[in-house]
Amino acid sequence: MGVLVANCGEIAHMNDGDASKPLVGAAMMDKEANVHPPGMGILVSGSSIDRVSDSESLCSEFAPWWDGSDAMVGEFRVLDAAGKAVIPGLIDSHTHLLWGGDRSSEMRLRQAGMSYKEIADAGGGIAKTVRSTRGLSVQELTGIGISRANRATRTGTTVMEAKSGYGLDTESELRLLQAINEVDQHTNAKILPTWLGAHDFPHRRSREEYLEELVCEQIPAVAEQGVAMWADVFCEEGWFSNEETEDIVRGAAEYGIPSRLHVDEFADSGGLALAAELGAVSGDHVAKSSPDSRQAASDSGTMQTFLPGTPLVLGLPMDAPLASCIENEWAFSIATDYNPNCRILSMPFIGSLVTTRMGMDPFAALVAASRNPATTLDQPEVTGTIVEGTRADLSLIWSDSVDGWCQTPGENPISTTIIDGSIVNSNN
Repeated sequence: MGVLVANCGEIAHMNDGDASKPLVGAAMMDKEANVHPPGMGILVSGSSIDRVSDSESLCSEFAPWWDGSDAMVGEFRVLDAAGKAVIPGLIDSHTHLLWGGDRSSEMRLRQAGMSYKEIADAGGGIAKTVRSTRGLSVQELTGIGISRANRATRTGTTVMEAKSGYGLDTESELRLLQAINEVDQHTNAKILPTWLGAHDFPHRRSREEYLEELVCEQIPAVAEQGVAMWADVFCEEGWFSNEETEDIVRGAAEYGIPSRLHVDEFADSGGLALAAELGAVSGDHVAKSSPDSRQAASDSGTMQTFLPGTPLVLGLPMDAPLASCIENEWAFSIATDYNPNCRILSMPFIGSLVTTRMGMDPFAALVAASRNPATTLDQPEVTGTIVEGTRADLSLIWSDSVDGWCQTPGENPISTTIIDGSIVNSNN
């Protein structure tokens, strides 16, 4: 089906420079180089963007019959944007999409002064979710994932990375990854799987025994079944050490599986520097990483991914050095970290956090939620841009300015979403 989006407000095309690379520094705030003015239109043919041009000219050439209302003739539809701004599809590059159970009771524990680690040591945290998740079938997990992915789509997310990690044994991890791949087949959003067997150490297993299972059993099984694009490790004091992380990452690399890593969430343990040394695609959380580690990540091409929803729900300072990253031209992205403690599926809400609570420019936040994470996905058709010849993933927002994408924290700013060339969501 063809779609002509007419009478657009601003269009965030995000095509300044080499679109295969992230925008950094002042370029993240350069709207003049990355935004079309109002009055343009977008022609979608099949799954791709065919033309971005003057709206009146497109309508005259492709829809001379159009009377100004939303209309469809044959396989061709005209969608009147009526001055609404258009942004690229949002890319949520760090989620824990599939799990069962409920951890709401942990709020009281945090308010009583218990740390994340203390709650975990008392039988809560990841271990509690593992107990609730292991008993779920692939069918049950798939249903959960479809529901959550569809909710994310309604707020403009078109691509999601999704991790396993709540199985912590070979059978359960493979079941989670199978379900993630099933979700991808049954939702409009593109769902990209990551193996996170190294999320925690299961109870009643020694560290040495489980590490051997990860490297000698889980990774080979994941590779044989082809169910994950990346490997991940929770590299943090009290969980997996830097040395253990390196062993796991190198073990995955032997099977051709690159890594995305949890690092430096609660303390600077050198995790981001390790991620850079190992050539990880991204180092995520990175709240406590040192400037030297951030420079090393920039030099190696390892994307820093900030997850501001996590300190929000844990009651921790929201002090990620976003301004310093822009000043030093260190590439970074933002993502939701959707998980049992941080039940945020809305990328616009994450954008609101970094703008209202952390002083980030709204357009720079949009770059960090679209083009920048797209460069880490190994998906050539997904660029986080609105450019001729690329996959047609985009959303109309209620504002006529692209900056409005993240300025309604209690409301959904998305009017209509197009994924892979098809209108999949209309919040009219």
